[in-house]
Amino acid sequence: MTVTPPPEALRAPLVVEFPFTRSLGPVQSAFLTGLRERTVLGVRTGSGEVLVPPVEYDPATAAELRDLVEVAATGTVTTWAWNHEPRPGQPLTTPFAWVLVRLDGADTALLHALDAPGPDTVHTGLRVRIRWAADRIGAITDIACFEPHDSGPAPGPQAHDGLFDAPVTGIVAAARLDYTYSPGRAQTRYLHALAERRTVGERCPRCTKVYVPPRGACPTCGVATTDQVEVGPRGTVTTYCIVNIKARNAGNDAVEVPYVYAHIALDGAGLALHGRIGGIPYDQVRMGLRVEPVWSEGGRYPDHYRPTGEPDADYDTYKELL
Repeated sequence: MTVTPPPEALRAPLVVEFPFTRSLGPVQSAFLTGLRERTVLGVRTGSGEVLVPPVEYDPATAAELRDLVEVAATGTVTTWAWNHEPRPGQPLTTPFAWVLVRLDGADTALLHALDAPGPDTVHTGLRVRIRWAADRIGAITDIACFEPHDSGPAPGPQAHDGLFDAPVTGIVAAARLDYTYSPGRAQTRYLHALAERRTVGERCPRCTKVYVPPRGACPTCGVATTDQVEVGPRGTVTTYCIVNIKARNAGNDAVEVPYVYAHIALDGAGLALHGRIGGIPYDQVRMGLRVEPVWSEGGRYPDHYRPTGEPDADYDTYKELL
């Protein structure tokens, strides 16, 4: 008997990124615009504490805060951690310290990077000052980093009206996660099958549900799902939504809004997967619509699903998959 060894598990770098646009209220607008002008602003609470960075509501009382004050560009390290291997996108490219700095005039600490020659030169109580970026745009990166500075405490906070020319009213915040993803043996088999224009799931030996994509184990029964089952390629739309806002960097500029994204129960599968519906006006997509895959160039995955022309599936055949 010949035994076929399982395929080697795949590994690939993966980036999850979601840049989103945020509008700023009067406090955050003044703070970021102030950084552009080399001015650090905090906000005074009803109890007299000065919070830097400023917030719009008192964390203790929830009272609205609008009393802006200017604090110094010098301060004291309250705690720190050494970063031996800076990652892409971090403030400095050489080893540095992450520090919490209580700026003179503030009662809370600001997190940023400290440019120091080594961990033996950093300690709690170290006096530092801001190193301003050469090009400032109204963002926290206008503070390039902190640097050690031999100075005494500066005078207390000074009242500030928060008014600047051309205030910053919104920012684009980029949330990004870089990591290496390994799908495991079950999904590795699934991906290899997709490259052959086949969709393969795995059946639970106890409840007989066919999972697509496969998970390697049944989450309900807790047993391994080693029995491979080819499903589809046709399926039924169970539920769907109409997308009216085009995602930035979606990777397919040819897809115009509005379009339909649906849950599709492939024939033989025990749960629905999701996919885009094409080849039909968005307002004609419906529950029970029978669809088939249209494969991407090279055939590695379905680009979208289109109607097969078959009569709609009866509701009772897919109601358990909603």
